[in-house]
Amino acid sequence: MSIVTEKKDSTTDIINGFHKLKFGEAKESRERAIGNFSRLGLPTDRSEEYRFTPITKSLVNNFSWSTELTGSTINSIDEFRIPGLDANILVLINGIYSAKLSNIVSPETQVKITRLSEAFQSDKEVLVQFFDKLVNSEADAFAAMNTAFWTDGLLIHIPANTKVVKPLLVLHINDASASQVISHTRLLVSLESGSEVTILEKFDSIGNQSVFHTFSEEFVIKENAQLEYCKIQNDHGKSYQVANTLMHQSTGSKVNTFTLTLDGQLVRNNFGITIDGESCESHFYGLYLMNKNTLADNHTVVDHRKPNSFSNEMYKGIIDDSAKGVFNGKIFVRPYAQKTNAFQSNRNILISESAKVNTKPQLEIWADDVKCSHGCTTGQLDEEAVFYLQSRGISYKTAKAMLLYAFAAEVLEPIKNETVKNFLDQLISQRLHKDF
Repeated sequence: MSIVTEKKDSTTDIINGFHKLKFGEAKESRERAIGNFSRLGLPTDRSEEYRFTPITKSLVNNFSWSTELTGSTINSIDEFRIPGLDANILVLINGIYSAKLSNIVSPETQVKITRLSEAFQSDKEVLVQFFDKLVNSEADAFAAMNTAFWTDGLLIHIPANTKVVKPLLVLHINDASASQVISHTRLLVSLESGSEVTILEKFDSIGNQSVFHTFSEEFVIKENAQLEYCKIQNDHGKSYQVANTLMHQSTGSKVNTFTLTLDGQLVRNNFGITIDGESCESHFYGLYLMNKNTLADNHTVVDHRKPNSFSNEMYKGIIDDSAKGVFNGKIFVRPYAQKTNAFQSNRNILISESAKVNTKPQLEIWADDVKCSHGCTTGQLDEEAVFYLQSRGISYKTAKAMLLYAFAAEVLEPIKNETVKNFLDQLISQRLHKDF
């Protein structure tokens, strides 16, 4: 059977599955989204945005769209937590919020954390302003799928001038012990003027069955607000993940994001931010360390719409075995965004002869008084540097690990929470076999 036929059959199966389900919330947006999905269909290698990522083939070969989801037996989250981190913990299992396993310990009682299905009753004003405003389900099939099928999620509302002292740790756990898992979740975060919060997301699964997880996230950062955001993708299971993370930034706000991808059969991160105010500061860091036959695909869009703002983007990759990395970064500077400073860098190291990277940095500038640059490098480890370390009595294995670690660790520097930074450092060290 050809991939085109398989694509059509799977698209039809997914649409038929939608019409069999009964949803209580957001019916209009769901109907629009499934119409968009029907028009778009699952992307093939002819799709420009997915041509290096054979996700449709992976879904066709590994998932049955008619399988009923079984319940989960998870009754403890200890193995999924970040050791030593004092945080508010929010847990979603197979896409469903678990109040029993979540733990809100922060004293800031004015911060509103609401299960998304309940928010349609209790927080309609916030939802009308922000829900489904940034995710583009008209252009991306997986954004449309998520908007149509989302089962649960969270609304996090930070009032004006509120500093949330303890981070919010969102644990996405999929239990594939008894059957495959197909889950779709949403996260809506609103930071009012002058507020400040750190949000961490961590993805894990248990069991030997396959997991397909889509999630869409909308962050609205108002004037002078500050957001620290970290995404940790280290799922050792048979996980296929598509993330759509969209942000809107207003005047005087600051955003610092970090994405670490270490594992997962196929991980696609769509990240987009609209810098829609003056004097904004935005930093985006990413690190993907892939081995075996895994694939990590990072697509980023930074859209400068107002003058006098700064953005800096740095993504690095270390690819081993038969793994593959993809980076596609776009920066837009609109005509009124004069005095913009925007920088983008993608650097990659290939460890094995069969490792692959496809990278495509892009700039589109319609303003003339700006400072912008972009660039990418792909190569192998510097053997002269390895030889130099060996000449100082260091073994080849240790010299290699030292150089790779130095290359990777640079992107950890901006992370402010020392517990989180140490945890990420340990994950990277384990992957790179650092023993010095």
